Amino acid sequence: MSEVLLSARQLTKRFGGLAAVNDVSVDLWRDRIHAVIGPNGAGKSTLTNLLSGDLVPTAGSVTLGGADVTGSKPEKISRGGLGRSYQKTNIFLPFTVWDNVRLAAQSRTPQAWRWLKSATSFVAVNDRAMRAVELSGLKDRLGAIAGTISHGEQRQLEIAMTLATDPQVLLLDEPLAGMGVAEAERMVELLLRLKKDHAMLLVEHDMDAVFALADHLTVMVSGQVIASGVPANVRADANVQAAYLGEEH
Repeated sequence: MSEVLLSARQLTKRFGGLAAVNDVSVDLWRDRIHAVIGPNGAGKSTLTNLLSGDLVPTAGSVTLGGADVTGSKPEKISRGGLGRSYQKTNIFLPFTVWDNVRLAAQSRTPQAWRWLKSATSFVAVNDRAMRAVELSGLKDRLGAIAGTISHGEQRQLEIAMTLATDPQVLLLDEPLAGMGVAEAERMVELLLRLKKDHAMLLVEHDMDAVFALADHLTVMVSGQVIASGVPANVRADANVQAAYLGEEH
């Protein structure tokens, strides 16, 4: 059953006289993908940072799982069930795929940092890491060095690391950036697999992927929402076409 897992109300973030995000509200539902699009500088990444705790809002509120997390530190919000990926891939390049995911899984285990005990002996950690690897489609790449795998696989790895922390809500900032057609198709398939058990906010410039994935679409321009709703309706909105999509869409 769908349920609201994250809710933000009237979020605003000002940097001096600039409102990078101005009076934005969103609800993220389990089993739904909420896409946010807009031109560069629209405030999309700032919004994501406000939801994850990387930035403190000037005004407004954020609730996660019914708890008020407004202004909370990112680690607290993360432990409350939120995971995110970044525009720039954030992985340990010298480590194997498996070690990257296992380290992420260890961060959720209270006794995971007993230095005199082998990391491989933590059964729950290893099970959680393996589930994340399998979900992300990287089971055949466990021993590969992260810095040697393809860009698309590195993006899959970052999502696997996020999944290993057992999140309920996923904030994904341009997960398809820089991908070729085949890699983008694999990422779309992955996000559709994850949709059932997660609420997702997707910031993305690939419009084909957005319209293939989104259940709800929000368009931002200059920090403000100019349209939000069912993708087909937003796509047909004259203001959206003029500001962002263009006639070809």
